[in-house]
Amino acid sequence: MSSRPVPGLPHVDAVTPAVLVLPGPVSRGETPRLCDEVRALLTSTRAGVVVCDVGGLGPPGLAVVDLLARLELTARRAGGRIRLRDPDPALHALLDLVGLRFETERKVEQREPPLGVEEAVEPGDAAV
Repeated sequence: MSSRPVPGLPHVDAVTPAVLVLPGPVSRGETPRLCDEVRALLTSTRAGVVVCDVGGLGPPGLAVVDLLARLELTARRAGGRIRLRDPDPALHALLDLVGLRFETERKVEQREPPLGVEEAVEPGDAAV
């Protein structure tokens, strides 16, 4: 009797983390609702991580730092954590200044083409 092995790693449960988009300026009154959302996302997905898209928060300030600290505390109490997606460099610097460390994701950066590669060739250009 022969059996075919199941493709993939049988001991790995691939769970995609939930994404919570934090829109433009967030008021202090919205913090409890957002904490409840993080708790609910961790419970429903069982991923252990909620990705917080902070790209639309605008200029960082202490209110944003307070919100992120509370979201992280809520996630930790629920057995998970949060990961920041597309943080502004100023927000990253402010979080470092106050001593908070978060796992971050970044969007793919546009890079310069490699040296020696021309984007367009015009008549009369010398060969490289």
